[in-house]
Amino acid sequence: MSAAIKISIAIHALALLLLFWTWRYWPLTLTIIVINHLVLLVAGFVPRSPWIGANVRRLPPAAAAAGQLAITIDDGPDPLITPQVLDLLDQLECKVTFFCVGEQVAAHADLAREIVRRGHSIENHTQRHPLWFSGMGPAGIRREVLQAQATIAAAAGTAPRFFRAPAGFRNPLLDGILNAAGLRLVSWTRRGFDTVSTDPKVVLARLTRNLRGGDILLLHDGHAARAVDGSPVILRVLPELVAAARRAGLDCVTLRAALQPASAGKTT
Repeated sequence: MSAAIKISIAIHALALLLLFWTWRYWPLTLTIIVINHLVLLVAGFVPRSPWIGANVRRLPPAAAAAGQLAITIDDGPDPLITPQVLDLLDQLECKVTFFCVGEQVAAHADLAREIVRRGHSIENHTQRHPLWFSGMGPAGIRREVLQAQATIAAAAGTAPRFFRAPAGFRNPLLDGILNAAGLRLVSWTRRGFDTVSTDPKVVLARLTRNLRGGDILLLHDGHAARAVDGSPVILRVLPELVAAARRAGLDCVTLRAALQPASAGKTT
């Protein structure tokens, strides 16, 4: 149970005690409860917020000091774009983390296996990528998380260890479900908005602003925007991003290598 849920329960309990004491304070009690729910609602729409549960926004200090950087790629695998991304990453000699959608993995299991075969890690980005994920109840959230977990493990041969919510939006119920599933929530340090921005230079500038060790960067192979010439923005950005990282003395690693180095080589 997240700290936010515990605090919320305490607030509701105190509000009830106040009502039992005297009904005269019901407007104050109602106001307190409404404010509590509004705070939780707003926190859920701030992807990098730690208020409603643990949230990895940067790599650990040791990884940052070692000059490590994590590039994460969401919403795939995409049958047209992901193979090109994988070939490009091979050329760049760069390892990244793919947060994959369960339904996409089921439809393109060969790509999921190829991601792992080429030395990248594959993680959980829900089963269907519902945009209303943050408004779901516990049963819906649990279903999205666990179905994706099973789908990805069956197709790729490796069980995800990290989770990212669609668009980063979530609610306080997610934290306990992830803990029970043995997953850690990961957001990002910086994102390129490459699902909506068609200018690779703008996306690159967002990602490289104040670039330093420990950063977690977000791009997309699924729902990728297209540049003016029709090419996926991610394919235009990746070479320049990796070059900028190396000029800064940074090394691209997977989240598993940075956050769980002792078990990074395991596949189950």
